[in-house]
Amino acid sequence: MVVPHNRLLFWVAVVVLPFSVIGGAVSWLAVSALAALALVDAVGARRGLAGIALELPAVIRMSRDREGRIELRVRNPGQKPKTIRLGLALPDEIESAQEDVSIALPGEAEWSRFEWSCVPRKRGSYRLDAAYVETGSPLGFWAARKRVAANSELRVYPNLFNERRNLAALFLHRGAFGLHTQRQLGKGREFEKLREYLPGDSFDDVHWKATARRGRPVTKVFQIERTQEVYVIIDASRLSARPSEGRGSRVGGRGSRVEGLESAAGFFPTTHDPRPSATTLERFITAALVLGLAAEQQGDLFGLLSFTNKVERFVRAKNGKAHFSACRDALYTLEPQIVAPDYDELCTFIRLRLRRRALLVFLTSLDDPVLAESFVRNIEMVRRQHLVMVNMLQLPGVAPVFTNPNVASVDDLYQELGGHMLWQNLRELDRTLQRRGVRFSLLKNERLSAELVSQYLSVKQRQLL
Repeated sequence: MVVPHNRLLFWVAVVVLPFSVIGGAVSWLAVSALAALALVDAVGARRGLAGIALELPAVIRMSRDREGRIELRVRNPGQKPKTIRLGLALPDEIESAQEDVSIALPGEAEWSRFEWSCVPRKRGSYRLDAAYVETGSPLGFWAARKRVAANSELRVYPNLFNERRNLAALFLHRGAFGLHTQRQLGKGREFEKLREYLPGDSFDDVHWKATARRGRPVTKVFQIERTQEVYVIIDASRLSARPSEGRGSRVGGRGSRVEGLESAAGFFPTTHDPRPSATTLERFITAALVLGLAAEQQGDLFGLLSFTNKVERFVRAKNGKAHFSACRDALYTLEPQIVAPDYDELCTFIRLRLRRRALLVFLTSLDDPVLAESFVRNIEMVRRQHLVMVNMLQLPGVAPVFTNPNVASVDDLYQELGGHMLWQNLRELDRTLQRRGVRFSLLKNERLSAELVSQYLSVKQRQLL
């Protein structure tokens, strides 16, 4: 497509309008000459974009809310210096400070490189199907434009930068459990070797068959298990679509246990914030990947399972960088579904597919009494074989009554009573799960990843698996 440029409009105003008023043969000659020049220039404008093409990577990976760069390669088959104007048809979820850019293509070079800066605002997979190129004509009367195909996929992953920065000490290779070496509790459960009996060894550790064969006492030596399986089970049902925290609301609570909720908060935000709030599922996904990094460092096998009213995605526990990338690819397009979770289907799947004892970390919401009852009933299928830990994000306003001194009206009082009832139900659920050997924790939004890693390292240190 060829469109007129400002220079053409200027010369039309200078030549055509005055001479059309004057009239005469000279006027028509001047107008005809300008028209001929414009026509020849239009043909040259079309030739200016002949062969211009773009190459983009097939897959472009970026992190949410972090600046990313799209690398472009521009083909100039004529290898003549020229300036083009380039625009990308980015999706609405990808923000860029510039709508278009001018690129000077050097001479004697067929390919030129350029980087386009942008900031993705939402996790997911997006298509970049087209780009638009414009260049000026030789005389500057016209601008030639054309659409260039660009078949590229933009993958926006969860942003783990802040979470990893908060847990920087964990990722330093100093000792077995983080920054400093901690004293091992117990003797381990995985057989390592046999050695001669030493005074003080327990009779339980004596290998009686080896003792009989050798004619002298022989002791078994155990070590800490190094390749345990850790699975994070993510609830992507309707309750995971809630905001992870109410912007402007007062979030109370102290500590990670239900009994530690000692300050109240309002159910409704007091100020309006136009920024979109991260959903509960977004926080679950980020925390799961951070826990996967921690398991990778500790030498364990890490796996994922997401569910709604059915099992959505399942990644069997492994380790290695390629496996972490597979886990990340399995989660970056996961979105909440407006359906009720089916714990019966989930626990049946776990019972059939996970034969080896593993640590199961549930990330779900159990503030609905019906869902809590279903979870307690179905967890019986897996709790005897696996070590189960259930984690839920702390809700605003869930606290004992009379702990908030800022109650000023009857409506505030009713809100406090509603928060107290929720708090009491979660305490009862905690006691019920404790009697079944399942740990239930209510975690703050900003401490979710850190608390999950802390729970995992505590299990490793105490050798509960």
